[in-house]
This record gives sequence, structure tokens and C-alpha cells, in this order.
Amino acid sequence: MPRSAWSQTRFTSNPFTLGVASGSPLHDSVVLWTRLIAPDSLNLSLGSDPVTVRWEVAHDEKFTRLVQNGQALASHELAHSVHVEVAGLDADRWYFYRFRVGEFVSPLGRTRTFPKPEARVGRLRLGYASCQKWEDGYFTAWRHMRDENLDVVMFLGDYIYEYPAKNSKIRTPSGGWVLSLDDYRQRYALYKSDADLQAMHAACPWLMTWDDHEVQNDYAGLQTGYSSDSDPAEPANFLARRAAAYQAYYEHMPIRASVLTQGLAGLVNASQKGAEMRIFTHLQYGQLASLYLLDARQYKDPQVCNTGDAPGSSRLNPATCPQWIDPKRSLLGAQQEQWLNDEFSSTRSRNTGWNVLGQQSLFGQRDFKVGPGQTLWNDGWDGYSAARTRLTDSLRKNQVANPVLLGGDVHENWVGHVKADYSDPGSASVGVEFCGTSITSRSGGNAKTAERLAENPHFLFADAQRKGYGVVELTPRQLTTTLRVVDNVTSRDTRIETLASFVVQSGRPLIERA
Repeated sequence: MPRSAWSQTRFTSNPFTLGVASGSPLHDSVVLWTRLIAPDSLNLSLGSDPVTVRWEVAHDEKFTRLVQNGQALASHELAHSVHVEVAGLDADRWYFYRFRVGEFVSPLGRTRTFPKPEARVGRLRLGYASCQKWEDGYFTAWRHMRDENLDVVMFLGDYIYEYPAKNSKIRTPSGGWVLSLDDYRQRYALYKSDADLQAMHAACPWLMTWDDHEVQNDYAGLQTGYSSDSDPAEPANFLARRAAAYQAYYEHMPIRASVLTQGLAGLVNASQKGAEMRIFTHLQYGQLASLYLLDARQYKDPQVCNTGDAPGSSRLNPATCPQWIDPKRSLLGAQQEQWLNDEFSSTRSRNTGWNVLGQQSLFGQRDFKVGPGQTLWNDGWDGYSAARTRLTDSLRKNQVANPVLLGGDVHENWVGHVKADYSDPGSASVGVEFCGTSITSRSGGNAKTAERLAENPHFLFADAQRKGYGVVELTPRQLTTTLRVVDNVTSRDTRIETLASFVVQSGRPLIERA
């Protein structure tokens, strides 16, 4: 049995200052999350004792119509985080939830279940976003996203950044390089202290995947990424660092325990052999949409043809890089590629209205060199051309209905057609893609955007300046994507506006301006 919750004398302040969240919704269950911290403690520690936390789910926000309640143990080993997998809920239903410890009550959360897989559904409103760097601006975009009336948020990576504190005219993260488990825990606690981010987590369930900065910039699988004299992380210690980062990620995200391939003990004791978390997954939203979350970091082969053979990423000339076309190289890893192909081969992928793939980066080829020849970036799909072709071939072979790829990472909005062969401008369109800008993370601006669009005609829109998020509304007949951007991330009171909107009709992989 769980030990009793703290008495009032054990703490004198609210332990729920990191807010609440929900995620991984199915038609009959959802994950509820919170983490207890001691706000008056510099290391955020509550000691080694476990804490019993009460949770409640209700039909109404006053909790007069209680649906379920129970207790969960917040353990020291997992930073006193709580993951409650509430089962037996009604399909396609909104709920309210909260947590209690002693006399303290958490903020109110709102979540929902998905429709049953066989249900006919009229609409899904999905928000997608990525890349929120603390020192680059305020997370005001999340405040505006709350007004979008979303069913779910798909977060596509770079929830935190591992960089040390540096001078910022906006706000500066505490601490140095994020290397140890405690470092990662404190960085997540800092980000989750943001009121706008907390409020959006409490507004609806989130679907989570990661990119590189949750561990280290440009890491690839088991290989360390970018390194410098100021980053003390040696390659020999990278597995321990990655394991610590993965544990902290689990501790702070509303994801299911089933992602832990070796269970909780395997996660906590993985510092020397590395850890694995299977975060790639598929969720069904009635007959309207299949939602896939991919992992393009944990299993990827190292980047090739880096400048000076340094780890990390760089731009490459494919004509002088024979490794670039090596068919054995993978971005997703062989197991994930096979899983995805198996998912596509099911009759569901052909009968579902829309097949939405949430993954980390820009999918379509982006040539930075104007005129003859090519210059490509080797960290995203452009660095793994054979793997990209395998994915598009799988979409075509399995006759997947209405493929839609959502991405992030590049801190810019790119909208285009997914091509069967990017070397042939007349190649068939397999699907569509919307690669989103960042919540705050900086980009290079629009000075070269027009010439890059001209060089890459499969893209019909790009913007490398504005920050914000995207909203995808799906109906049986069409998809509408709206790019929402803020005026200025350096202002807490920045306004929101629509940068552009696009429509795709069901059965036609053709993007039109709305």
C-alpha cells in the first residue's frame, strides 16, 4: 500500500508549482501528470521519502460529478513525478482532473479521450509546435494557442535546450551545461515554471516526441553531437548523459509507462549502458485520422561528410559524399522503419481519412545552393536520402490515404508537396507537408527565402522570420492548416495573427492557398 501523504507540518508551500498535464489519449484512457517540488529549495528536492498523491477525474470543473479517483505514489527515484494512466473512460469525451497532497490542490486540468477507432468523426483540431528556447523569448505563443479550441497538441521536439546560461536581454536560464540527471531535472523545472506553457498543458492532452536538445545538440543514436571546449561532455560519457536525459524526459512528460522498454528499474539504472524509450507510436482518432509519432533521434545513423569530420551536423555536397547514398543508412532505424511500413500496410491506413505523421524535421529536399549543384543539410532527411525514399515508397506501395507530414526543428515555416523523387520536378506528389516554425528559437530571417523557394519548387511557401505554431483542422472532406505567428517573442504582450492558410482536399495531394 502507498505510504500516507505528508502531514501539514512536512511542507508549508504549494508543491504543484510545475502545473499539470495530460497526454497519450486513447478512446478509453489518458495519462495524467504532475510533479511535486519544494519551491523554497534550490535543488527542488523533497528528500528520499515517497509521497502519496490523490487524483480525481470529473465531468465538471467543480468536481460535483466525480468519475474516478485514486492514489499514486510520487517516488524520489523519479523526482516525485506522477503518471496516472486512467482507464475505463467514455470515448470522445472531455474531462476535468486535479491532484491533492495534504491541504494543497493542483491547478485544474482539462483533457479528453479520442473517439473509438470505428467511429465516424466530423472534425479534429490539432495544434503542432516545437523548439522553445528559454533565453530567446517568452512563451506567449502558448497563451494564444489556448484560444484555438484544440482537441490535442502535437509537440515535435526541443522542449528544452541544454545550453549553459548566457547573457540575454530577455531571460537567462539558470545553471551551466546540462549534463547530469539533476541538471536535466532543474532545466525542465525552469521551463515548466512558465505560466503560459503550464496553461496550455492544462487545456488539452498533448502527444509528445523529442529531437536533439532534450539530450545534446545534433546527437545521433549512440553518438555524441556537437562538442566544444566549453562543453565538458566527453564521448565516453555520452551514454550516461543520454540515459539521464531520457529519464528526465519521462519524469516530466505525460507519456505512458509502456514507453520504458525495460521498465522503471531499467530506466533508473541505465546510466552506464544507455537507456531506450520507445516513443514512436500510432493513435487512432475514429475513422477520421491516424496519428503517427516518429522518433528521428534515438536510432539514427551518424551524420556523414561533416566539415572537418567533427561530430554533429553541417552542410554537404552530395556529389562529393559517397556515403550520402548508402542504402543501409537510416534516420528512423530498421525496427522503426519496419513498424511504420507494417502500420501502413494495414487496411486502416487506406480506409482512414487522413494519415498524419508527426516527426522532427523538414521532410522535403531543401537545396541551399542557387544554380547547378547542391548543398544540403545532413542532419535532417536530406542527409538520409535513401531512408526518405523508403518512406515515400512505403506510402505509395501501401496506398496510404492522404499522407500529411508535420515537422519542426528548422525554426521556419515551410509548406510543400511530398515528392516521390525530389530529383525530378515532375515527380508525382505522394502527400503534403507543413514544417512549423519555433515557439521562440531564433532563425536567420527572410533575406534568402525567395531564392530558396525558387530553387526548391516542391515548396510553395516559406517564412524564416516569424515565430508561433500551426493549427490543422481535419474533416472528412478537407484539411485546413493555419500558420499562426506572434509579433515579437521578446514581448510578453505580443499579439497573434495569421501568416497564411492552406487547404488540401481529401484524395488530392495538392496544397492550395486558402
